[in-house]
Amino acid sequence: MLLSAGGTPYFAFAGLGTILSGVWNWRGSRAGLAVYAVVLMATLVWAVAEAGWGFWLLGPRLAAPAVVGLLLLAPWLQWRAVLPKVAVVAGGIGAVVLLAGGAMWLRSAADGGAGVPSFAPTAETQWLSFANGNDGRRFAEAGQITPDNVAGLEVAWIYRSGEDPAKLGNPRNLPVFEATPLKVGPTLYLCTPRNRVIAIDAQTGVERWSYDPHTDTSGSSYLLACRGVSYAQTPQSSVCPQRIIAATGDGRLLALHALTGVPCADFGGTGQRSLRRNLGQVESGFYGVTSAPLVANGVIVTGSMVLDNQAVDVPSGVIRGFDVVTARQLWAFDTGAETPTTRGEPSQDHIYTRGSPNAWAPFSADEALGLVFVPTGNASPDYFGAQRSPAMDRHASSLLALDLRSGDLRWAFQTVHHDVWDFDVSAQPILAEWGGAHGAAPAVIQATKRGDIFVLDRRTGKPLAAVEERPVPQGGVKEERLAATQPMSTGMPFLGPKPRTEAAMWGVTPFDQIWCRYTYRKLRYDGPFTPPTVQGTLQSPNQTGASSWGRLSLDPVRGLLVANTINLDSIVKLIPRGEADRLRAAGKPAGFPQSGTPYGVSNTQFVSPLGLPCNAPPWGELRAIDLKTGSTAWRQPFGTTANRLPLNIGLPLGLPSVGGPLTTKTGLTFIGAADDGYFRAYETRTGKLLWQFALPAGGQAAPMTYVSAQGRQYVVIAAGGDRRMGTRLGDYVMAFALPEIAGQGRAAR
Repeated sequence: MLLSAGGTPYFAFAGLGTILSGVWNWRGSRAGLAVYAVVLMATLVWAVAEAGWGFWLLGPRLAAPAVVGLLLLAPWLQWRAVLPKVAVVAGGIGAVVLLAGGAMWLRSAADGGAGVPSFAPTAETQWLSFANGNDGRRFAEAGQITPDNVAGLEVAWIYRSGEDPAKLGNPRNLPVFEATPLKVGPTLYLCTPRNRVIAIDAQTGVERWSYDPHTDTSGSSYLLACRGVSYAQTPQSSVCPQRIIAATGDGRLLALHALTGVPCADFGGTGQRSLRRNLGQVESGFYGVTSAPLVANGVIVTGSMVLDNQAVDVPSGVIRGFDVVTARQLWAFDTGAETPTTRGEPSQDHIYTRGSPNAWAPFSADEALGLVFVPTGNASPDYFGAQRSPAMDRHASSLLALDLRSGDLRWAFQTVHHDVWDFDVSAQPILAEWGGAHGAAPAVIQATKRGDIFVLDRRTGKPLAAVEERPVPQGGVKEERLAATQPMSTGMPFLGPKPRTEAAMWGVTPFDQIWCRYTYRKLRYDGPFTPPTVQGTLQSPNQTGASSWGRLSLDPVRGLLVANTINLDSIVKLIPRGEADRLRAAGKPAGFPQSGTPYGVSNTQFVSPLGLPCNAPPWGELRAIDLKTGSTAWRQPFGTTANRLPLNIGLPLGLPSVGGPLTTKTGLTFIGAADDGYFRAYETRTGKLLWQFALPAGGQAAPMTYVSAQGRQYVVIAAGGDRRMGTRLGDYVMAFALPEIAGQGRAAR
């Protein structure tokens, strides 16, 4: 049993040696120290042999045995005499750790000081869509804030929406404030978790108007999220020549006058239209829109969020295009139909294929090519797919290129075949120019939850960076069918974790190391794409993904792709239908029902009894990928333990993040996202931290920047937290800018 605990003889040897040492020490024999010295030396050899010299793997293996060894010295060196020395040594080690952490992660405004230059007025800029363009780059030309002066950023204004996340009423819903504002002329536009659309003055943060669509939040929709709104110029409309397009968590599309917030009467007759038409039965909370609709070439294109893992028979994931003025449906792409594209408004009795793959992430578009690029999820439910039709499998977990005017499929690239891991494609596609052996080509870059980065010709969908079909593990549950191979991007760096091994299991003490090793041995894990099982499967990365929505930004000047990634695992266990139904009938639901399949499913974080991940830190990283060389330019842990430890102690372990980066032409990367609630600025070229600010609530939104009509550059982030992550909740929108020279702002006006 000792040998099986953790799967290595070391723990048996160390345990027996420690017991012998303890017995001899109790008897007053010096042999106890000698035995433990052998244990300690063997521990050092074993730890280095198994873990190498990596700090986060080596440290926990040595820390506890070393502390025990230090304490064992006390009886032989007179306790009272040695205690002060032990305190000095411990205090010195603690000081070194804290000072090192501070040097790495707490460099901020001290680098600025009184000599920080104030801003000089520059030309006004806008931010007209979720990613500052339908190219998905999240890149800004604004150049007033630079690496040389960013340390002088200060709070310019704070807006509070008044929407208290703690008072949303329905405990089955988790509020997340993930909105990226738009800047159009003198006004910012954003949405709250409950879909209130708000306009505020870009210079002062004062509210101009707000519109409440009274979204139905009574259902169990899991997340209450609205990542942004869209803007459209419609001069052909005398009612609303400028309009804000928004969507709601209960399945409606809205059009509001940009200047007043009044619904546009020519949009569906009332300023809104239902997206539930032609979906059949829709339970409250099962269907809605969380990402900003895309507007391009006079067409609104939107997908939807469909609640995961509930049943086979859930609303369709259909993708639709609407006229931006009238709300008339132009086309639909039914992701589960044999003939997916239909034109015009369907009849009332037409029902789009239920349970089909949905598309909840932000879309991108190439207006010149007339294409919209749509990342899709898998068919419902996530972890069992034997019931899926070939049509449902065909367009799942893929990147689709659809004709903006007709909805016809131009090409499709599948990132996961027959996805039973919830590896839906959730990152916004990025459009870029790609240099290769045959000259430059227009590319679309698609990151995935698994961690692949696919680079495709956006005209044809053909890979521009190497992709290989590789064999993957087989032998899931008997009813399931599995793909024999999966596409893997071999021509670009991998954002996901290394394959897990028993030696890679982690813990801060020997006890949780043993627990993680023992649990690892009980799970099935054969590497990437190990299928879900009844015994339990280790899924790495877990369903949150190495990369997801908002976690990428492209700096085209330096050719760098900046990404914040997550490094966490989970345990996926299929629950036979009879057992799942009995548990649910008894009021003890275990996981998700997956009704209509032979199995329910549980999905839990792979953590030790102490609540810490069983894989070693960093659990979150910030990375830069050099697109010219296809290599990693730099990488570092992202996020500290400041939100998790007393006294705001910020150890640089790297924590999970939600949200993403913004890059600027001057060479800065701004990002909130991290678990610790800091808003940071890095030098894009090197990854050097230049500035940070402790937000009053979690910054789980992607930031944006603009220059106002008065010539001042602002960087803005929504700080409202994420109940899933346990970050501080709030209702803040915060703007940062360089100090204003007395009288300069007035003169610029």
